[in-house]
Amino acid sequence: MEDEFDFEPRMSDADALMWNIEKDPLLRSTITTVLLFDRPLDPERFRRRMDRVSRLVPRLRQRVRGHAMSVAPPRWDVDPNFDLDYHLRFMRAVGAGTLREVFNIAEPIAMQGFDRARPLWEFTVVEGLDDDRSALITKIHHAITDGVGGVKLMMEMLDLEAEGAESEERERHLPPAPEPVTVTESRRMADAMSYEGRRQFANASRLIGSLLSEAGKLRADPLGVGMDVLTTAGSVVKMVSPAGEPLSPLMRDRSLSVRFDTLQVAIGPLKRASKLVGGRLNDGFVGGVTGGLFRYHREMGMKVDQLRMTMPINIRTSATAGLAGNQFAPARFAVPVSIEDPIARMNAVRELMEAQRAEPALALTDTLAGILNRLPATATTGIFGAMLRGIDFVTSNVPGPPVPVFLAGARLERQIAFGPMTGSAANITLLSYIDDLNIGVNTDPVAVTDPELFLDCLRDSFEEITKLV
Repeated sequence: MEDEFDFEPRMSDADALMWNIEKDPLLRSTITTVLLFDRPLDPERFRRRMDRVSRLVPRLRQRVRGHAMSVAPPRWDVDPNFDLDYHLRFMRAVGAGTLREVFNIAEPIAMQGFDRARPLWEFTVVEGLDDDRSALITKIHHAITDGVGGVKLMMEMLDLEAEGAESEERERHLPPAPEPVTVTESRRMADAMSYEGRRQFANASRLIGSLLSEAGKLRADPLGVGMDVLTTAGSVVKMVSPAGEPLSPLMRDRSLSVRFDTLQVAIGPLKRASKLVGGRLNDGFVGGVTGGLFRYHREMGMKVDQLRMTMPINIRTSATAGLAGNQFAPARFAVPVSIEDPIARMNAVRELMEAQRAEPALALTDTLAGILNRLPATATTGIFGAMLRGIDFVTSNVPGPPVPVFLAGARLERQIAFGPMTGSAANITLLSYIDDLNIGVNTDPVAVTDPELFLDCLRDSFEEITKLV
């Protein structure tokens, strides 16, 4: 919604909620991605490209500015002290320059909170890898964008060819940098109150219109409308109710530390295996993850029948496809993991996914976030923390570019995303690239005490599924 002053964009309620709950560091929403290139990145070309991208993507030059008494959601304003060189770091790998060493560098970067006085992103180039390769570690706050939006942001940075007209055109034309807006605090407060008042009026108007519409339906079908109301209410209760304790008897402790690992799966076999149950790639992916978690518990001498999972459901539409910010709804539910037959397991996952996508509460995500944001920050953090602390694991499936891409003359070989833990024991994120699925495995070391075994169990589970075809 645009406000009458229109000098700074405002966070959505969903984005503001992720920003506010970070008063509890366990609930930080940081997305870290490791990109591997076949050769060193040209530092000057890379800097020029990021200068250009930061001019095209406003969030990269904006900081978050709150309002007194939380009158309205925080705003994004242009950082008057923006320093591109603060956000771009360069270093050399120590040792043989393996992928494991890159992960060792990326882990403490991911654990650190952002400087809230600056734009919420940091990129680190790592040189000196084996075979004269290089890596780029990107760290972005979830309030800027979600996984799908992050890929769109990356495509502003990447080229479809190593050299040539497209790359030269990008280098030649530099858009103007956004200028900070000087606004008095009294005007900011007036704007916030005006915005919130008009938003509440708009919400009330929509509610009245909805009630009048439902009143007409009620006269025609009172029983049906009553059941719809009860169904929606039940769905909302499920979304916001505390999760209690983790269902895992093994992965129960939590810390602020992370461990990064990865495995790679060919996209073709997993897609074909998913179609065996009439499902999509995501069904095979979640089926592989749940099978791996069951194996890990069994190898550690623990029995488990089901675990609680959070999965973001993309709600982008043609109208919001190009927008910054988050366009997903968080689905949170228990999934069976002890189904040993991979076909039956994927089929159970498919049915669960279909049911979750049909939950009425998903359409109310931003509305519920707005209600939570109006509570005192301590209360909001406590409620959201109670919703997340009982989560065993998170899965996320993000489609990446299906064709080769380049940056500063280097070809991208792999890209591996590590999603935020937000109170869980593990976040397992799939990011595709050309014909491969790169699976980023982010685990809490105090919850997953044998990460090598954990990765082996996931690998065995995915091999079991892909061998079906």
